Amino acid sequence: MVPVFRRLAGLAIAACALGASLVAQAEGTDAQRTRFRQAYATASQQGGDAWRAQATGLENYSIYPYIEAAALTHDLRTLDSARVQDYLRRYPGMIPAADLRRDFLGELARRKDWASFTAMYQPGLGDSLTCYNLQAKLARGEKLVFETDMADLWRKASLPNSCDPVIAAAHDQGLLTNDRLWSRIDVAADAGKGGTVASLAQWLSADDMPAGQHLGQALNDPATAARDAATWPDTPRNRQAVTFALQRLARKQSTAADAAWAQLGSRFALTEQQRGSIENAIALFHATDFDETALERLAALPPGAQTDATREWRVRVALARQDWTAALAALDALGTAQKDDGEWRYFRALVLNRLGRQTEAANLFRSVAQEATYFGFMAADRVNTSYAICPSSMATDETRETALLAEPGMDRAFELYAVGLQKLARREWSAVLNGRDAETQRLAADLAFRKGWYDRAVFTLSSGEALRLYEQRFPLARQDGVVEQASQAGIEAPWAYAIIRAESAWMSDARSGADARGLMQLLPGTAANVAKKNGLGWSGGDSLYEPTTNIVLGTRYLSEMAQRFNGAPWLASAAYNAGPYKVDQWVDARGTLDPDLFVVSIPFKETREYVARVMAFAVIYDWRLNGNALPISSRMTRIGSPYTLPAQGAVRKAVTCPAPAAAKPAPQTTPAVLEPAPAAASSAPSATEPQR
Repeated sequence: MVPVFRRLAGLAIAACALGASLVAQAEGTDAQRTRFRQAYATASQQGGDAWRAQATGLENYSIYPYIEAAALTHDLRTLDSARVQDYLRRYPGMIPAADLRRDFLGELARRKDWASFTAMYQPGLGDSLTCYNLQAKLARGEKLVFETDMADLWRKASLPNSCDPVIAAAHDQGLLTNDRLWSRIDVAADAGKGGTVASLAQWLSADDMPAGQHLGQALNDPATAARDAATWPDTPRNRQAVTFALQRLARKQSTAADAAWAQLGSRFALTEQQRGSIENAIALFHATDFDETALERLAALPPGAQTDATREWRVRVALARQDWTAALAALDALGTAQKDDGEWRYFRALVLNRLGRQTEAANLFRSVAQEATYFGFMAADRVNTSYAICPSSMATDETRETALLAEPGMDRAFELYAVGLQKLARREWSAVLNGRDAETQRLAADLAFRKGWYDRAVFTLSSGEALRLYEQRFPLARQDGVVEQASQAGIEAPWAYAIIRAESAWMSDARSGADARGLMQLLPGTAANVAKKNGLGWSGGDSLYEPTTNIVLGTRYLSEMAQRFNGAPWLASAAYNAGPYKVDQWVDARGTLDPDLFVVSIPFKETREYVARVMAFAVIYDWRLNGNALPISSRMTRIGSPYTLPAQGAVRKAVTCPAPAAAKPAPQTTPAVLEPAPAAASSAPSATEPQR
């Protein structure tokens, strides 16, 4: 994350006023917050004591300790232990104190001041400091004891660099027996950590070393391993390496994996499970390539080799082929839980309709239409029923609100948010609410919503009955200018809101691993190009953390994507997530499909779910803004057909709440769930389906 002090200059994040139900309580004043920002910026950038004059009078302000911690962190290289110990004594149990302890321990390790390190060290501060503590033990001339010093670390697939000297010392002491080496190699191999496997293999016995090296090669260079395996002896460890190599090769080159499997399958006495896992991977990645043999391969997999992913991809391929008989057979082959999923109930209805079983199809569409999801809205359009959205509201409890706001941790969380230190604010929030009952968490989320801290409401109200709190979960945040900027960019405001909600969940300081930033998750390079094309000002990547700047540029970029794909919001959403060139490839391959069939056949799981999520969110935001909503199908235009913005008086759909028995949220297990973590917060691929 970009150091926050670089964004403090000119920062003016004002908390929204609480509703009338909130009683007055001791929160920071505007003057305190202004002075805090100034002092914190000075402490962060200069260290030393220059900040103290600016912080005079703030000593009793709840987040005052963060200023001194920032100065001490700046001066880390020159600090002595006494100053750090003094801070820790004055602020025990506080997050900045814990951070300072960890940071200073790392500095002491860098200095190799092991005596001071040992005096300040506490267990449970993470693997890196654990290994530094073991380095301190070695520096005192003490021997390692595997069971007490190494056993917990040894169960980890990967370890920080600070553990390298410790592992080397354990080897030199003769603690890393062949059995112990293999136990960690197995853990690392199962986690796909080829580097760890290769580094450990060098210490195996002469007889075992080749097998360990083969395993590392299988993970690091599967194509070469698959080629070289023709000369490997048929041993259990080499069979393990061959299995890994072919699985990984299939992910990148499914045709090459076919050829290697044809050669190696008869050479090695693989177990049934190993054969199944190889056949599974090859069939699955032929499916994501929509190979001509994909459907037959998936259908022919033995029961033991099938997984939820292969069963679902059998349906996807059949739907992409528009082979309705094969699609129904694939739907029938799904597991019980999968069959209950809204996605597959929707497509079962669609397939039944295509097979002439209209009554069954209509009944199933009506059932799916009871759910406020992408597939629920799509199903409602199929049978021309209203959208089933059942909003709820929270009753206020002034006594509990006052008590919660009086808790020191919650006060610090809101104050840190108010001064723009959102990452620190979220940590205080999590610390104070960890393990609390659902009602307290909902109360805190509503307070955060009313203060304008929308992402806390979004993330907290993400399951059960809380899904019906649409006001909090889908904030309008009109002060950020979404409606006006969307209009100027020539796109629909509900769609722009939906993109923000899906990308960042209103976390204005969000930053992805790819360096996408802010509410609409723009890359600095992309934002700079958009600014240039549109004659807009550009003041660098950090400006993307300012909501108004981000929305101005994000709506223009969204407009570019829409124009590229004939205005179609759903295709532009796919391009916003996966990139326009990738969407071009998919359109070239399957551009004649209806939109719902095209979406279900998108090879990337993340993008499939993203499109479904954004289009569902657009319906909800349309309803939030207008009281009803344009049909979702009106935004799902066929590829190549122009999409035009809705005219004044366009036909809109009513939104109603079904009978009470159907009002409860359905189990959210499908790719159309409304609450997966935004990409900015979590982009980890699914463990059950390939990601490329």
